[in-house]
Amino acid sequence: MNRLVLLCATVVAIVALSCTPGEPLVAEKNVVLLPVKNDPTINVRIWFRVGSQNDPEGKEGLTAITAQMLGDASTAVNSYEAIIEKLYPLAAWYAASSSMEMTVVAGRTHRDNIGEFYPLLRDAILKPAFLEADLERLRSQSLNYLENVLRYASDEELGKAVLYDDIFAGTPYRKPAATVASLKGITMDDIRAHYAKYFTRDNLVIGLGGSYDEALLKQVRTDLAMLPAGAPEEVPPPAPAPLKGLSVTIVEKDAPATALSMGFPIDILRGSKEWYALAVANSWLGEHRNSSSHLYQVIREERGLNYGDYSYIEHYPNGGQRSKPPQNVARRRQIFEIWIRPVPNPTRHFALRAALREFKQLVDNGLTEGEFTLTRDFLRKYVLHYAPTTMERLGYALDDRFYGIDGSHLEKFRKAMDELTLADVNAAVRKYWQTGDMHIAVVTSDAAGFRDALVNDTASPITYATPKPAGVLEEDREIQVFPLKVSPEKIKIVKVEELFGK
Repeated sequence: MNRLVLLCATVVAIVALSCTPGEPLVAEKNVVLLPVKNDPTINVRIWFRVGSQNDPEGKEGLTAITAQMLGDASTAVNSYEAIIEKLYPLAAWYAASSSMEMTVVAGRTHRDNIGEFYPLLRDAILKPAFLEADLERLRSQSLNYLENVLRYASDEELGKAVLYDDIFAGTPYRKPAATVASLKGITMDDIRAHYAKYFTRDNLVIGLGGSYDEALLKQVRTDLAMLPAGAPEEVPPPAPAPLKGLSVTIVEKDAPATALSMGFPIDILRGSKEWYALAVANSWLGEHRNSSSHLYQVIREERGLNYGDYSYIEHYPNGGQRSKPPQNVARRRQIFEIWIRPVPNPTRHFALRAALREFKQLVDNGLTEGEFTLTRDFLRKYVLHYAPTTMERLGYALDDRFYGIDGSHLEKFRKAMDELTLADVNAAVRKYWQTGDMHIAVVTSDAAGFRDALVNDTASPITYATPKPAGVLEEDREIQVFPLKVSPEKIKIVKVEELFGK
């Protein structure tokens, strides 16, 4: 079939779906466009302003399951199996994801296949079948993740989940993505009610990118206007309780290695000059997957203790599966976090001390001119790799809308690298980072033994299988006695099998 015939078929298919004159459209203010005429694909992201913070008490996981019923289940028109069969020859896909504050239904296809693809995506949002068979399949997958993957196969994500729960205790952010009990208690009536309340035309933003045309844009705006009206009451931003000293949660688990996560809330969001200044300091300290970052060099390269040592000033889920920051997991309150990918149990105390000591030195002394220049120049180029595809740039465009950024975050990021000074960066460090008040989550075996070592500030000497430079050994003597000063009442121990159960 030649290109002219394909184009005609596409136009006919869209016209066949066309709206009746006078029908309402989703408001222009709720549309984000990223036209890329030389991109042969069409990319769609439909963002609903709902996330796990909106889950009712005892129904944690409801938003996630509802989203999956749109992105990974049957519609009133096609069975789940039929949808897969129709998408496969198109080399197209659509899926749904949810986080704390955002739920996004996204899809991508070649522009020549839009006539066949779009009705499938449209029906997924407007005509979900809400079949019990789909619910049980998705529920089973979610339970398997909680009971087997998160508890026993992903210590890094387990530690981070515990850290966030501790920091945001008493706030809507405290709600876990789901629990075993809440997942088992979710009914189809719950899903239908949640869908009707939050998946409305007044609660969405349409994102469209690539080589779409005006006819498709109008069609999407018209079709999604068929969703019911309604703007749910906004959940206030979380106000976590002030931290006092170091608080430690030790998850008791039979494991040969220890996962460490530590952090505290920060009251800064992307878009401001100070955020970009803090991003420079964070990149120097622990840029994700960057072997030249400081923590990586100290803990892995010089001492060979683990795989990776990173830090973050924004939520970064599933870090073990990513090399660049994700899109559409935006939050109105972030934390600063250090993530130490598992270290052998005998070196857990030493590794914790090493990470906190290096962080303290940065907070106390700031970056040097050379460290600042090197990191700034690196980030100026590195940020270009954050969003190489239209779909990823569209995701950032939606996040720009979430954060109220005038323009593009990625463009502001690069521009800031030309404008920031060392003084700007060190001022942001002093303003937003501190070392005395912090939550620490530890996944390890012999929790009682580690608790005692923390309470007593027991020295943690280290030995190596191969010789180390004199400078490293001299530094080790300081690290092994670096004071942590954890009060016994600030340490709690939980068993891994007890997590996410109720």
